[in-house]
Amino acid sequence: MSSNKKTVVPSARDAMNQFKMEAASEVGVNLKQGYNGDLTSKQAGSVGGQMVKKMKPIRTMNYQRIDRTAPGHIQPIHYICSISL
Repeated sequence: MSSNKKTVVPSARDAMNQFKMEAASEVGVNLKQGYNGDLTSKQAGSVGGQMVKKMKPIRTMNYQRIDRTAPGHIQPIHYICSISL
């Protein structure tokens, strides 16, 4: 399966790289511009985990709606929204 890394919004790649650098500095990982293949998987995972931790409150929202099968009952619904940078 091929990977599609074509940037739809050119500034999005720069914004995500800046976001990655900020997340790395928060967890104490020294990233450099360009190749970072010498990082351990623990370091790379901590950077990615920090990024997800920052994005999750933005993209997760909880709603409630009336259940259509029983009059008057409320059914919790969990919607996940996408982020556009």
